[in-house]
Amino acid sequence: MKLRVGLIGLGEAWETRHRPALRALGDRLEVRAICDQVAHRAEQAALEFNAAAIDGFRALAQREDVDALLMLAEQWYGSLPILAACDAGKALYCAVTPHLEPAEALRLKHRVEESGIAFMAEFPRRQAPATLRLKELIATQLGDPRLLFCHRRVPVKDGPPPKVRQNTKAPEIRDLVELVDWCRYVVGRDPTSVFGIEHHVDSSASAEDYTMMNVDFSGPGPPGTGPVAQISCGTYMPVQWEEAVTFRPPPALQVACQKGIAFIDLPSTLIWFDRAGRHQESLDSERPVGEQLLAQFYRSVTSLVRNTSGLEDAYRALRVVLAARTSHLEARRIFLEA
Repeated sequence: MKLRVGLIGLGEAWETRHRPALRALGDRLEVRAICDQVAHRAEQAALEFNAAAIDGFRALAQREDVDALLMLAEQWYGSLPILAACDAGKALYCAVTPHLEPAEALRLKHRVEESGIAFMAEFPRRQAPATLRLKELIATQLGDPRLLFCHRRVPVKDGPPPKVRQNTKAPEIRDLVELVDWCRYVVGRDPTSVFGIEHHVDSSASAEDYTMMNVDFSGPGPPGTGPVAQISCGTYMPVQWEEAVTFRPPPALQVACQKGIAFIDLPSTLIWFDRAGRHQESLDSERPVGEQLLAQFYRSVTSLVRNTSGLEDAYRALRVVLAARTSHLEARRIFLEA
């Protein structure tokens, strides 16, 4: 059975992840319609997949020859395509994290739940071979995580200074949500509190170039008695500084466990240490992460069991990121409700 899909937005991962995955899964996913805020780009992609270029996500969502929607880029319309999918009763694969206030995020979550559609949030770090191997080592060799250090350095593209760039928060929100979910997945439990710090380019509240959060997974005990993750995302380095961008990049994730320590470089390099010394693994996967994720979405839509686990994961991670922003503004640790 082929699942007929419509694409909403063609983001930065189109050439490297989504386009190759859709080509490889052509026996299961058939692209029928594409819309993008750049009409020429939509027309080019539509020509390649023998699909229709559509002017508007609402028209795309209502098409009878489309069974499911792939939201691959956040553009001017923000979270509106998610509501359009709910109205049309179409399953949704969401590769973006719209910038929402806490109350709005909760309403959106309830709307998806009430609609009855299948929903999957794209978290590629979870499916990376190095992450899956780390989970195995935690269970067999390294023991429970104690400290996690997770940093994302995002080169700033050529253009105006950060204080006048449009929608500067959107990429950072998406990165932070995925980093929080990654740490939550590795630890295997929900955080209980968060403390956030932001650095701003100037006095503008929308011009931060670095965000750091201390995420505590201590459970019922006092803060700092259980696993703690230090998560940061920086947009302080211009992309044209090529040498600086590639100079001594930090590991994507460093995890100190009860019996050893591990370092991950995505997608497939894992170096870990225990009493026996150093172990280095270069891991291969049968399929690229993009194919694995879309294949998982196909199974969730075509099965008889409705799957919305990704919705809960995305909401919980977004809630932590928004709480960290509140923590920065109020200069206090925010405790998270279960």
